[in-house]
Amino acid sequence: MVLITALSVCVLLAVELIPVRRKQPWYEAKLQAAHLARHAMGIIKAEKARRGILPSPEADPHGTGLIGSALSPVTSNTGFLSAKRTSINPNFAAVLVHLLEQAGVNSGDVVAVGMSGSFPALNIAAFAAIQTLDLRPIAISSVSASQWGANDVDFLWIDMERVLVDAKVFRFRSVAASRGGIDDRGFGMSPRGRELIDQAIERNQLRMIDPENLNEAVAERIDIYQEQAKGQAIRAYVNIGGGSASVGTHLGKKLFRPGLNRNPPRSRGPVDSVMLHFAELDIPVIHITRIANLAERYGLAQEPEGLPRPGEGKVFIKAEYNRWLAGGGIALILAVMLAFIRLDVGMRILKGARRPRERAQPEPMV
Repeated sequence: MVLITALSVCVLLAVELIPVRRKQPWYEAKLQAAHLARHAMGIIKAEKARRGILPSPEADPHGTGLIGSALSPVTSNTGFLSAKRTSINPNFAAVLVHLLEQAGVNSGDVVAVGMSGSFPALNIAAFAAIQTLDLRPIAISSVSASQWGANDVDFLWIDMERVLVDAKVFRFRSVAASRGGIDDRGFGMSPRGRELIDQAIERNQLRMIDPENLNEAVAERIDIYQEQAKGQAIRAYVNIGGGSASVGTHLGKKLFRPGLNRNPPRSRGPVDSVMLHFAELDIPVIHITRIANLAERYGLAQEPEGLPRPGEGKVFIKAEYNRWLAGGGIALILAVMLAFIRLDVGMRILKGARRPRERAQPEPMV
């Protein structure tokens, strides 16, 4: 038994210490999406520099151009600077490819998208994944942003996406936009802030969503998705950030876990949202929130030093157990157990090792 135990420990150590690095599913599409996202991020950085919008050396020490200011007239809510820095990673496009593929979408499928100005880098990642997979998105944006999001009044998220379309990076952009913030109508922001958002929607020639309350905002968004789908089935809903109409109130945000949600939450309560609407229709919902958790799950850097290179992270290549080594080790252990216990090989070995010496003949008595 000691010999069998020793062999088992050796096999366990070998399996733990000799893993294999294995490409994850959809590797090529993930890499293509990450390269596209990085290219798009570079376009935005150059455009902000051209417009004289300089990044804050404190908030954006690496000069990515995708982090705004702590406060502006169009800032809707508080935000976490660490989450904003972590989000600026083109490899999140690979995460979106992974989640969309898991949701079962195919080339040409319609996907509904809800995004806000709070995470422009993640919006870019979502567009990169959708274009790489050749999907047909219907995107609706809420223009205001939380702290350190796309809250520069002259260059909001809907301005960014128009620049990317004009540069022929993406083939699509939002079809409609709202003010965002409380009740999706900019409640709580100053009149000047709401006016600036309305001007941005007008200059980008987008359909304006101007609801009286949250329920109306949800209903109008759903109507737009159905109208733009033109009879084609919507195969997935992608939410980026925490827009109130998309995810609901603070309680609604907790009903869905980060990543892919295939089923509606068990405890719905009185909360209504676009996410909940699609979930109850058995349409997969991809919820991009709690950025640090998602980064840890897929092996992406937390607050990376500079802009990461495409291809980094467990979402591309993952160290896994060597199944051949594990299977061979188990077979060896079973064979040794059979030989030692059922065939008495071990007993014969041990008896041979400790065979007693023959007794010496006694000397004759005189």
